[in-house]
Amino acid sequence: MSGLNKETSGNLGRQASGSLSKGLGKVKVSLMWDPSPLGMPDHDLDIIAGTYSAEDPHGKPAYLVHFDQRLSPDGTINLNRDSRTGAGFGADEVMTLELDRLSSSYARVVVGVAIQQNGGHKTFGDVPNTGVQVVEGYTELVADDFSGVAGATAATVVEFVRDSRGVWECRRAVRGFDADPEAFAAVMGRA
Repeated sequence: MSGLNKETSGNLGRQASGSLSKGLGKVKVSLMWDPSPLGMPDHDLDIIAGTYSAEDPHGKPAYLVHFDQRLSPDGTINLNRDSRTGAGFGADEVMTLELDRLSSSYARVVVGVAIQQNGGHKTFGDVPNTGVQVVEGYTELVADDFSGVAGATAATVVEFVRDSRGVWECRRAVRGFDADPEAFAAVMGRA
């Protein structure tokens, strides 16, 4: 976890009547933002995923995936793209989560975004054109522009929860925090 410094809620998982629902499988989280003006400190936003055990789904994360630890120990969560500036076309950061391959010992995964504070205090309201999208295939599960948490320096975006049948569901969970990336990673799963 060291080195990380560089609500609304609803069920959005695929649901079928009866017990034939497969739940979520492979999910992609994409983060976008505009670069800072020339001569100003870079806007550096980071996707962070915390995986929580079935025994302690709101406690300390079993492990984190972020820019400095880009792949989970079991290979099911991967930070595919990382940007330090927001420059370029399309998504600036992309994380893939293969929930259907995640061990049954894990019951919850929380995904959030934190702003690096290296150039001074910066909130989502200070970073132009922020946006996050969570999709499974072509189905959009969550989309947000962080305007509801404009004064925050970090925010959870979505949580994936395994139900009693072992089926993964998606819950929109946009909640703001006033924390640097390291402090945010320690508390993001408690909400």
